[in-house]
Amino acid sequence: MLSNYYTVKKEDFDQIVIQKSRFIGYAKRVETEAEAKAFVQEIKKKHHDATHNCSAYMVGEHNQIQKANDDGEPSGTAGVPILDVLKKRDLKDTAVVVTRYFGGIKLGAGGLIRAYSSTTSQAIQTAGVVKRRLMQGILVTVDYSLLGKLENELRNSDYILDSANYLDKVEFIVYVPDGEEEAFRTWVVELTSDQAAFADKGIAYVEIDV
Repeated sequence: MLSNYYTVKKEDFDQIVIQKSRFIGYAKRVETEAEAKAFVQEIKKKHHDATHNCSAYMVGEHNQIQKANDDGEPSGTAGVPILDVLKKRDLKDTAVVVTRYFGGIKLGAGGLIRAYSSTTSQAIQTAGVVKRRLMQGILVTVDYSLLGKLENELRNSDYILDSANYLDKVEFIVYVPDGEEEAFRTWVVELTSDQAAFADKGIAYVEIDV
């Protein structure tokens, strides 16, 4: 598994108008090629009256699946520019569809490339980008007398405080970068004068806004 990677935060869209043509860009996180294809078909159905619904996606830990579709635009002027933006932004598991309603003015090959690239970038910006970092979940249990001190230190640290459960004792679920588990335990032991108990909660990807 990758230690970290970037992808879009959520499904969203944005649009721009260039020389009277309307370009609407849709971005979505997808985990399989089947999901990517379904997303493309969903947008094509939604905009069945559009002049073109061009698309591209990258799927897989090592970008094993890369597809681009010009949907009737001149070869290499739509799908590939969309894919190039995904590559330059290093966005994994991401699909983009750009819908075009022709406005009557031809843009030429260079103009089309710029239009599809710009619309893709705008859609990604609107959807947002997150860094998914592989981290170890650790359950930390302490007495209530240590609640304020430990919570404050956790929130001011580089560790991710996911949640707190208030039972007979306080349980914090904290995510720690893979490989830093021992350093984290040592840090907590020192903070609490060795009054904390630990349990592993498994490895998971944690999303960090960028």
